[in-house]
Amino acid sequence: MRINVGERRFALLQAAKDSEYVKEVYGGYLNVYMEAFAEEGQRWDLFRVYEGEFPNWSELHKYDGFVITGSAHDAFSNDLWVLKLCFLLQTLEAMNKKVLGICFGHQVLCRALGGRVGRSNTGWDIGIRKVSIVNKKIVEEEEEEMAASLSIIEIHQDEVYEIPEGAQVIASSDKTRVEMFSIGDHILGIQGHPEYTKDILLNLIQRLLNNDLIQKGFAEKVKRGLELAEPDRKIWEKVCKNFLNGR
Repeated sequence: MRINVGERRFALLQAAKDSEYVKEVYGGYLNVYMEAFAEEGQRWDLFRVYEGEFPNWSELHKYDGFVITGSAHDAFSNDLWVLKLCFLLQTLEAMNKKVLGICFGHQVLCRALGGRVGRSNTGWDIGIRKVSIVNKKIVEEEEEEMAASLSIIEIHQDEVYEIPEGAQVIASSDKTRVEMFSIGDHILGIQGHPEYTKDILLNLIQRLLNNDLIQKGFAEKVKRGLELAEPDRKIWEKVCKNFLNGR
């Protein structure tokens, strides 16, 4: 599937099937990511990597950047498509291409480039969490609104254990040591979801509850927390747009 909105070209490497809710309300995850990260004069191509749909290797040079989505799959699994994705990410890193990884994308990017990922020892992290910015260069330290911490939507039970050689930690939280990492100016991983809205998170919580993956008491506590907090979506979106566009 290809959507044309202009000249600069990006690829969304979708690692999860569109949920019925996201399809009904947003028309699919491509639209969610484009709403958050796309700008005027850009073309975004969709590749459902979880179904084995990958960009043509001979066309990788045509892209200005790549975004890897979240997923319910394990970034440390040896499923064929995950291993192929790792090889693609190694290739993109060698080409010095802009690559932004979100949640699962953050983890699989870390794994592909030599880091370690796995299950969190402290269980699920779901809700809106404040992350401490330990290196402000990637998140516009010159901006007055840039605080020492930013709130972001989280929903994950895996995490980065060790970052790749040559990488640096950009943000941490009391729950997850590596909330963001970067390599040079072309690789950026974010554990949280800068693209999510609270309604998407609430639907995911309900699905986890329906599938007995979380307890009812935990789900209710998270929902109460969502009533009291808001993610810093505009700042996160700007961070991601600036990264992808080399600003």
